Amino acid sequence: MSKTESLNIALTDEMKKFVSSQSGSGTLYATPSEYVRDLIRHERDRIEAAKLRSHIIEGYQDVIHGRIHEFSGDLMADLKTHRKTKSK
Repeated sequence: MSKTESLNIALTDEMKKFVSSQSGSGTLYATPSEYVRDLIRHERDRIEAAKLRSHIIEGYQDVIHGRIHEFSGDLMADLKTHRKTKSK
């Protein structure tokens, strides 16, 4: 497990009340820190999903523009061939 470190952030009274209301009895989180860590994890996941969507769209664009190579069934061999032809 990663080493944990503290990070102090300034919140408005309204934000502090909201974060506090999301933790404790009757909520999913025992502490405000758990809630904030979960928000950060969700944001990290959202960013990663956006990157994947971008790569998928790029792949579709490659297909549309004919930038494709037939898959031989051997990914390593195909990558090796692709690198050779790309370096020429």
